[in-house]
Amino acid sequence: MSSKRWGPIPSILLFVPLLIGIPYLTLQKHYALPEPLKDLRDSNGRTQLSEAAILGYAKYLSEDIGFRTVGTREHALGDSWMLSKAEELKKLCEDKVKAEPGRKLECEVWRQEGSGSHRFDILGKRLYKTYVNLSNIVLRISDGSAKGKEHAVLVNAHLDSTLPSPGAADDAISVGVLIEVARNLIETPGWEPAWSIVFLWNNAEESLQDGSHLFSTQHPIKDTVRAIINLEACGTTGPEILFQATSEEMIEAYSKVPRPYGTVVANDIFSSGIIMSDTDFRQFELYLNTTGLDMAIVGHSYFYHTRKDLVEFIEPGAAQHMAENTLALLQYLSSEGSPIPRLTGGYTKPTTAFFSFFNTFFVQYSFQTANAIHVTLFVSTILFIVTTYKPHQSPINSNKKEKTGNAPNGRAPSHSKLANGHAYDIRDSIWMEYIKGVGILTASAVGSLLGVCSVAFVMAILINRPLSWFAIESSCLILYAPASLTGALLPLNLLAKHTRERTLLNAVLLSHSLLALLIQAAGIGSSGLFFLSGTPILAGLLLERFMSASYDDVWLGTYVLGQLIPISFGTELFSATADFFVPLTGRMGAEAPAEFIIALMVGSIGLYIVPLAVPFCHRFGRKFVRKATVLSGAVSAIMIILFSLRSPFDAMHPKRLYVIHSENVTTGEVHVRMAAADGAPKFDSLVNDMAAFVGGSALEVVADDMHEYNTDWDVFYPFSAFLSPYTITLPAQANAELLDDSITVKAVNSTVDLEKGVRRLRIEIVHPGVIWSTIAFDAHVLEWSLDDNPPSGRARHYIKEASFYGEDTWHVDLVVKLENEESAGTSGPLGSLQVNYVGIREKAMWPGKQSEKALGGEAMALFERLDAFLQEHTGGTVDATLLGCIGGVAVI
Repeated sequence: MSSKRWGPIPSILLFVPLLIGIPYLTLQKHYALPEPLKDLRDSNGRTQLSEAAILGYAKYLSEDIGFRTVGTREHALGDSWMLSKAEELKKLCEDKVKAEPGRKLECEVWRQEGSGSHRFDILGKRLYKTYVNLSNIVLRISDGSAKGKEHAVLVNAHLDSTLPSPGAADDAISVGVLIEVARNLIETPGWEPAWSIVFLWNNAEESLQDGSHLFSTQHPIKDTVRAIINLEACGTTGPEILFQATSEEMIEAYSKVPRPYGTVVANDIFSSGIIMSDTDFRQFELYLNTTGLDMAIVGHSYFYHTRKDLVEFIEPGAAQHMAENTLALLQYLSSEGSPIPRLTGGYTKPTTAFFSFFNTFFVQYSFQTANAIHVTLFVSTILFIVTTYKPHQSPINSNKKEKTGNAPNGRAPSHSKLANGHAYDIRDSIWMEYIKGVGILTASAVGSLLGVCSVAFVMAILINRPLSWFAIESSCLILYAPASLTGALLPLNLLAKHTRERTLLNAVLLSHSLLALLIQAAGIGSSGLFFLSGTPILAGLLLERFMSASYDDVWLGTYVLGQLIPISFGTELFSATADFFVPLTGRMGAEAPAEFIIALMVGSIGLYIVPLAVPFCHRFGRKFVRKATVLSGAVSAIMIILFSLRSPFDAMHPKRLYVIHSENVTTGEVHVRMAAADGAPKFDSLVNDMAAFVGGSALEVVADDMHEYNTDWDVFYPFSAFLSPYTITLPAQANAELLDDSITVKAVNSTVDLEKGVRRLRIEIVHPGVIWSTIAFDAHVLEWSLDDNPPSGRARHYIKEASFYGEDTWHVDLVVKLENEESAGTSGPLGSLQVNYVGIREKAMWPGKQSEKALGGEAMALFERLDAFLQEHTGGTVDATLLGCIGGVAVI
């Protein structure tokens, strides 16, 4: 298998099974799901988890009840239904205790109701939330003793869904999992928890985590909670992934699940803050100071927060996977051997690395162990390089006279002659050789990333065809991999003329072992990736030493062994990352560098998947490298042409469109406002087509700037910053119909203290028939009832409301610094505030309220026509959120 007997073609053919077979087997395991079970009991009558039951609950919530946006009637119906289910579980518990005398089992149910406020910073913006009479449903299962209730693990799912979505996966599937897991525990004969389990069905996650805040700050048993398990979903397929784990004990608990799927890499990425998403886990960590696990279904997240988040699109086995893992966690954490009683010290950043392999087994180790094994790998690498090194031989230049004994100052001659007529320059030491080798690899890595960025520049800037890979997660690999290879090979052509294959191969090992050491020294558990890739390379090189005496003839099997783990683990890493990030780019905003993000993702993970590509290509000489560079460059150009012809969206991967029917009660104007959250081309053309449909050629379409004073979009703030808005002004007659829904903003209990230069007031907002009301104003706030830390100096403040159905009043108390009229920007007296306000009409949301569209007035009539037009005009490739909003300006 030496290079003398194997040329480029047979060597590459040898790798075909490796390059195709390993990824195929990896993906089969990666996406494997358990067989979904239908019955509540097996053939022997023993209780079992039923996916059919879970999906039945999800279907009832998402389709029979429907869109459960906080503040709507459907939201209230979901609350009532969940309370009845909790009471049924309590009754089942009591019946089982009667049937098994002496069994220590107690179930308690609360319907918590309360009001509050909290600061919620997101997307780099400071935001405040307030809520009125929101509710949670809580079930505690314990052994009935005071000791057993002293410590608890809390498992959470949210009942509500967001504005445009019925929320079957997000989060009705998790609601069903909690019900089914609780039933299973109760019906398991003889099962008694040593420590209590608190099941929380919170009622307001999508309104920025109000329900979890309510529990964490006001529930009477909150202080007994020692750990959290949060269940979420942003997708409808595949296994649930563990993407946050915040203590060694909880990572150890996760190792007990039957189907682990999660790595410290996902944990590091999510905790870095680069992902524009969040879960209830934030509130538990912040206000309960607890550790825990955050888990979610993420596959095919194209339906996340869309009307297609339906049970029919949930992959069979996904609910079973989540339920089986959740049950195993709760059984372990409620047992005598549980770490729950020890988790009283609050949240501390974990120092544990963990990896799952093939969705079947789980490896974890401490950072201390990581330091030891990474040092061992690095030292072993250095020892291997030093002890096996043989100097580079090159032909002696006969035109130059060698100095053989007259070196000045006693210096040795610059060359030493070898028996085979070659020589080496002793000044080219081993370390100079490997510094050069690492430098070539670094240049190749930089070239690879520049290569993919060049293609991204062409696609996004030069030809304006971004997101061409959007509809298929893995297609970005086809577009960017050739450019990555081209960029990696270019430096090899220029810099590696006198560099040996073995030098580059050993330099790869040296680079990976050094990266593992340095990244781990920074306290980042993902360093294990480079340990995993470096170890098999070292193993292959060591095995080679026993099989070959030739230093310059590298065994081809070394490449095979060295690539096994990087290809396998890298494939799983790419799949998990692409599953999340590719759909995410469709809602990152037109200004976001989505094309470059995906390009860099492919380039960086590609470097990890095939770390030996550069020395392998160098193996066959400069002529081969040149041909490979030209070929990969040509393939890259072909891919650009082919992808430029693709449309980013289809019915299963829709474009997200936001439409607001906006009535300004201050000016009497009515507008239709449209926006997209992606940078795909031709949106302006779609907007013009929509305008023509709404009112013919007479309506003018105006492209707006999205800024903090574009208040019509404040119901989406701060996500509104990612939207590209357009406005159509409707004719005056469209404002003829006025509904009872309204918002009134006024000041009460207002006093001015000229001596202290302050004004004290309560801003009162009354909003009958309107949900998610938002106010925004500029002021220098000294004190308020929201928290003890208002921004210093004059600033723009945003306060958003979420309340239970039928609640129509909320307020905030302020002490503001008096400012003159000019600096305040109002037309009122000294100390006046100009308050922009806006909210959503509860009966004017399409498609959430289409079953009672007659109550939504002109907005719903328009939405029905416009939605039908969009479906036909775009072939179902657009998922539109259509909201009837009311707003205005009040000077108080």
